[in-house]
Amino acid sequence: GIHVVYGIIGFKTHTKISLVVRKEKGKLRNYFHIGTGNYNSNTSRFYTDIGFLSTDPDISSDLIELFNYLSGFSKQKIYQKLLVSPNSLREKFIFLIKREIENVKQGQKGEIIAKMNSLVDPEIIQLLYLASQTGVKINLIVRGICCLYPQKQNLSENIHVKSIIGHFLEHSRIFWFYNNNNSEVFIGSADWMKRNLDRRIEAVTPIEDSNLKTQLQNL
Repeated sequence: GIHVVYGIIGFKTHTKISLVVRKEKGKLRNYFHIGTGNYNSNTSRFYTDIGFLSTDPDISSDLIELFNYLSGFSKQKIYQKLLVSPNSLREKFIFLIKREIENVKQGQKGEIIAKMNSLVDPEIIQLLYLASQTGVKINLIVRGICCLYPQKQNLSENIHVKSIIGHFLEHSRIFWFYNNNNSEVFIGSADWMKRNLDRRIEAVTPIEDSNLKTQLQNL
């Protein structure tokens, strides 16, 4: 009874999502999970990943549209909450970084914390340099390749980069934006690489619960 769908031609499906639709008391209810790592019983033993399990109706609706898109039943490009590449992911990250820059220009605090596997995308890197020069405090946790040059005079004095190498492979992607003390936080499958932002099907979800935001900030 399993229906296998091979995705969109020309795009690797890299997102880690699952959706369960249940009939409860005569009504349909959606349960979903959005993760940062593969649904793989082997790698789960030595990768550290995080996931979001919820019944949020807006994100559920977005995921239904995304699955319809992957199966060829929809050409959906606009989503309520979900950030999806190659449609909206790059545009949204650029907006979030630029907002921190504008907040600093207006005399407010600007801060970005991002954890990922790789940081390679030239456009994002140049924007982070600009943010640093404006006064945005940026902390990056990059496990693998990082093409950004941190702590360079007149370029990236406000950017700190760490790489965690421990017993488990750090695999989660977390993006935190201060947003004038009203933080916006996201998790998902995408690194800041051109292939993730432009040539893959990725899904990144907002985390809106204040307790979950705090937990992610303290990871």
